[in-house]
Amino acid sequence: MTGKITLAMFAFAANSILCRIALKDVHIDPLSFSSLRLLSGAIVLYLLLQKPFLNRRIEWKVKNALFLAVYAISFSIAYVHLGTAEGALLLFGTVQLVMTGWGIYRGEKLTRLKSAGIALAAVGICWLLLPGANSPPYVPAATMMLAGAGWAAYSIAGKSVHNATAATAGSFILAVPVAALLSLTLNPMAHADTHGVILALISGGVTSGAAYALWYAIVPTLTSSTASTVQLSVPCISALGGVAFLGEHLTLQLVVSTVTVIVGITMTIYADKQARGKVASP
Repeated sequence: MTGKITLAMFAFAANSILCRIALKDVHIDPLSFSSLRLLSGAIVLYLLLQKPFLNRRIEWKVKNALFLAVYAISFSIAYVHLGTAEGALLLFGTVQLVMTGWGIYRGEKLTRLKSAGIALAAVGICWLLLPGANSPPYVPAATMMLAGAGWAAYSIAGKSVHNATAATAGSFILAVPVAALLSLTLNPMAHADTHGVILALISGGVTSGAAYALWYAIVPTLTSSTASTVQLSVPCISALGGVAFLGEHLTLQLVVSTVTVIVGITMTIYADKQARGKVASP
């Protein structure tokens, strides 16, 4: 299970890096990137479902598709003006807050240690948003937080699907016309070169479609608070990717925020392990 979670988190981080590369160098506009990303993900997932070892009917869930579309479109728009790491931190910080709040609403019990870990991770997000020379612009930040709310809702909805790949395929297929319609009607400056198209296709087919199917298979086994908190590892991976592939700099504000979030994650996961140990003991 740990290996699958790790693979999913690296794929999520790769999405941030691929999107940022495509948009920073103006290889493609954000709405075209979203449309191609969703389309390639839909194609890859559809082809996977034709394999004999899967052979599943597509699950059509309009609500899940709308959540996915909100996430994917807001994600791309926000990354025009956000760095790789700060965008990922805002995205998954929001995911944690929304999913944890949902878990509490549904009666999920929080120990003191787990509550402290969640609170510390939230403090890390707040620290990043403090006004200053290194704080992200507020409109793109708010847009990325909208993307986080969409992804959180999509993840929560994944707990009730029958088959991860079939449900993910249905969501991607239904989300494609939403993104395409927005791109055609609200995107007069649409453009894309070969690099932009390739980056969008890789993001959609590999690090989104296949990775999201894997995540949908994992998420039913996790509590909402744990599922959200482990995703806060993604900004750390994204930060390293931003430095390696985009020449981005790690500011003190970002480093402090990231370290604070990681400590919060560690506390939350440890608290869950303690809780499972108590349940298992006679």
